[in-house]
Amino acid sequence: MRPVRRDEIVDYVTYNDHRPQIRAAALAAKKLRRFEVGALCFLFENTETVRYQVQEMMRVEQIVREAAIQHELDTYNELIGAAGELKCSLLIGLPDEATRAEKLGQWLDLLGTLYVVVDGKKVRPTWDDRQVGETRLSSVQYLTFSVGGSAPTAIGCDHADALVAGELALSAEQQAALAADLA
Repeated sequence: MRPVRRDEIVDYVTYNDHRPQIRAAALAAKKLRRFEVGALCFLFENTETVRYQVQEMMRVEQIVREAAIQHELDTYNELIGAAGELKCSLLIGLPDEATRAEKLGQWLDLLGTLYVVVDGKKVRPTWDDRQVGETRLSSVQYLTFSVGGSAPTAIGCDHADALVAGELALSAEQQAALAADLA
C-alpha cells in the first residue's frame, strides 16, 4: 500500500467544498475496515482513510504552512502498512472513566493476546512500545500485523477478561477490502 503523497492534498478551503463526497467515500472505506471485538475496536487504515484524516486535520486546524502539512502527512502515513503488512489503530472503548483507568492498568498484557487469522493461523501484532507504560496502557494503540499477501479471515483477542475476549469472522467484503490494501 502506498503512502499519501503531497500532490493528493488540497488546501482546506477546496477540501471543504468537496468534503461531503470525500467524507462519504472515506467513511464507506472505514466501515469495511472497522472491527469490534468486545470493548476493542480495530480500525485498519489505507491510503484513502489516511488522506481523509490529513484533510480533516488541515480543515479543523486551518493548516496552510507547507511544513505543517508535511508533518501531518508524515505522521498519518505511519499508519499505512509496508508490503505484506496491515496496520490498524486499536481503540479501547470503555465508556466509564473509572473502569477504563482500572482496566488499562490491569491489561498490560493485552497487546500480546490480539491476533488476526491468516491461512488458519493466528498472527500476533507488533506495537509501539511508547504507548505502553509501566503501570497502564494507552487507550489508543497502533498495531502492525505482518500477514504476507493474505487477507485475514478473522480478528480476535484471547485475553482472559471477557470484556475484550472473542473472535469476529470477517465477511467476504471485509476480506476483499483488506486484500485490496495488500495488493
